[in-house]
Amino acid sequence: MSATSAPPAAPAGETESVPFRQFLLKIHSRCNLACTYCYMYEAADQSWRQRPRSMAPAIVRGAARSIAEHAREHGLAEVHVVLHGGEPLLVGAERLEELLGTVTEVLAGSATPRFTMQTNGIRLAEDPRLLPVLDRYGVRIGVSLDGTPADHDRHRRRPDGRGSHEATARALELLNDPAHRHLYAGLLCVIDTAADPLETYEALLRFAPPRLDLLLPHATWQAPPPGLAARTSPPAAPPPPGAQAGPAPYAAWLRTVFDRWYGAPRRETGVRLFEEIMALLLGGGARSESVGLTPVDLVVVETDGAIEQADSLKVSYPGAPGTGLHVSRNSFAEAAAHPAFRARQRGFAGLGPVCRSCVRSHVCGGGLYAHRYAPAGDLFSAPSVYCDDLAVLVDHIGARLRQDVAELTAPRRKVAL
Repeated sequence: MSATSAPPAAPAGETESVPFRQFLLKIHSRCNLACTYCYMYEAADQSWRQRPRSMAPAIVRGAARSIAEHAREHGLAEVHVVLHGGEPLLVGAERLEELLGTVTEVLAGSATPRFTMQTNGIRLAEDPRLLPVLDRYGVRIGVSLDGTPADHDRHRRRPDGRGSHEATARALELLNDPAHRHLYAGLLCVIDTAADPLETYEALLRFAPPRLDLLLPHATWQAPPPGLAARTSPPAAPPPPGAQAGPAPYAAWLRTVFDRWYGAPRRETGVRLFEEIMALLLGGGARSESVGLTPVDLVVVETDGAIEQADSLKVSYPGAPGTGLHVSRNSFAEAAAHPAFRARQRGFAGLGPVCRSCVRSHVCGGGLYAHRYAPAGDLFSAPSVYCDDLAVLVDHIGARLRQDVAELTAPRRKVAL
């Protein structure tokens, strides 16, 4: 596959392209950790090796101008600007201040930027100059944490092999301080089925996160998930309701956490995956790429200015996120009209035949686009490599909701006087 390979163009007569509302800026392409499951450095796409370490000021300004133009064209009052990496805080406090100032200045009069950042947190604990900069621009901070110290350090290690939990915990203590709590967006945890689900959940709750993102490890039919080496061929039919076609260890893990979370006497935190599945089951929508059929509205700008699709696609094949577009010569309107993005805005029509025949398709949405990759056929038309797990989880959550709805709507027995 080449860097400009893309799904076929959307059929004629479909609706216009969806405007972008989320702009993910890869402000630093390197990291201070060497996580075992990292899709940036350990997966099929290795384009980071040819890219500059940090985003140059001219690229930042060019991206900001393009965002402002896109916002004006579509009447967007606000846009979400996500600072990402690698590890974005490796840019340092001075460069970070300059970058945030540039984006804010260029967008003034066009749209209000809502800044967020995903970080491993280590630099927050090491450099006291960073939090004041982030606070000045209202940057909401998501931190990656994988549960207990032992479970976290099994995967999220420094290049010399030392664990990172202690440093991440110090950063989270800073974010939980009343002076900074308003910046704390939540925790991101990559699921490890070797870790006890309840111990993991309780370890995350220790840091009082406003919200949790529980993520399935990025995997494809060519590179199956940990513990499921046999998952190399997409199913010919979806699992029937209430059943599964094969082992579903990720569903078992998530189901255990769901029951603990849902059954708690009070709301301890939000869990994005559970909340969005519940909303979809009840007829609502979801904003996540992981479930549902909402058209993608996120675009990535790499450190060199390349305009790309979601970076999760790096797990599929070299150059998979590429579009051949660049902020110096192309607009985001051109990106939104690109066949690769259009293919991800087709909703139900964009699913493969197995997913279209499944009763759960409006909920799971076929799963994360990258997880559908199979080298043969139409590349991303297969069900998710987590198809069995998603089916079991959706059915489990649906059963709990139906039970509660039935209890709430059951006729009240008359008490004889």
